[in-house]
Amino acid sequence: MIVLPERFKPILGITMGDPAGIGPEITIRALSLKNLYDQCQPIVIGDRRVLIQEKRAYDLEPEIRSVDTISDARFEYGTIDLLDLNNVKIEELRVGETQPMAGKASYEYIKKGVELAIDDEIQGIVTCPINKEALNKAGYPYPGHTEILAELTGSREFAMMFLTPYLRVILVTIHQPLRKACDLIKKDRVLKTIELAYEALKGMDITSPRIAVAGLNPHASESGMFGREETEEIEPAVELAKKAGLKVVGPISPDTAFWRAKKGDFDIVVAMYHDQGCIPIKLLGFEVGVNMTVGLPIIRTSVDHGTAFRHALERVGANPNSLVEAIKVAAKLAQDKYGNKIDTIKEVDQ
Repeated sequence: MIVLPERFKPILGITMGDPAGIGPEITIRALSLKNLYDQCQPIVIGDRRVLIQEKRAYDLEPEIRSVDTISDARFEYGTIDLLDLNNVKIEELRVGETQPMAGKASYEYIKKGVELAIDDEIQGIVTCPINKEALNKAGYPYPGHTEILAELTGSREFAMMFLTPYLRVILVTIHQPLRKACDLIKKDRVLKTIELAYEALKGMDITSPRIAVAGLNPHASESGMFGREETEEIEPAVELAKKAGLKVVGPISPDTAFWRAKKGDFDIVVAMYHDQGCIPIKLLGFEVGVNMTVGLPIIRTSVDHGTAFRHALERVGANPNSLVEAIKVAAKLAQDKYGNKIDTIKEVDQ
């Protein structure tokens, strides 16, 4: 008898983030939604005692079930499967504060998630927010998730990309001081970011991505009046991308590029530095934005917000929507990447 397989539901590892922030809370809130279990099989990588503390603080319903391995997970709605790294001294945890212990724990969740993804035990990771100061105090001198993931996966060409229902943005430079970011705007770097944007959108079933490249200077320098980066670095990169057959325009004045993308002229904007791209993203979709790292050998999405220590301390209740969207995006990417490999027609005895 021929049996058609059920729809492939990828296993996604959800890293809990900084234990002193809102990550543990929004993790439980997100996994309280049944429709997520229709799209993926989530397993949390974190600390049981922290999750129990948050569950009780907000009177949340899901049960927390610790497992030793991925194969032990049941992926049943109403019960959150947890790989408990048991790396937080709950009696010493100060919710809403920066602490080395929390920074160390958050790094270990990421490291475990990457290991599982590289070993093909899970099909992607979704990360809750970490605190850079806590991370650095714990002895991990990284400016953020992206750089950690690049090092752990051995990736040299990668970029930070943001998705909302209204706008997509990819960054040429990431967590750099603005003075240094300007010096990093070079032809090869801009061209590689354009190429990464193209490949990422192709993976999202956008068959012929339309890419806009923002300028660095006001009015894209007005032909060199306000700076030379456009004429000497950005324009040559755009021309090389065009010669390779990509639909790309630019440099476009930054004060209009995002507006044009929002109204539908482009599928993505290549921004030159962090705040140039993140301000319009957060203005248009703060509660539903998704951060995605492209150029890695694994799928990784994330919330588009920080640890919100004040919310965690005051127990006001955090909005899980960004995490929910990040899980949905990771599930869709994993379904597209792995579905055909895993969903094979099986022969069974009658």
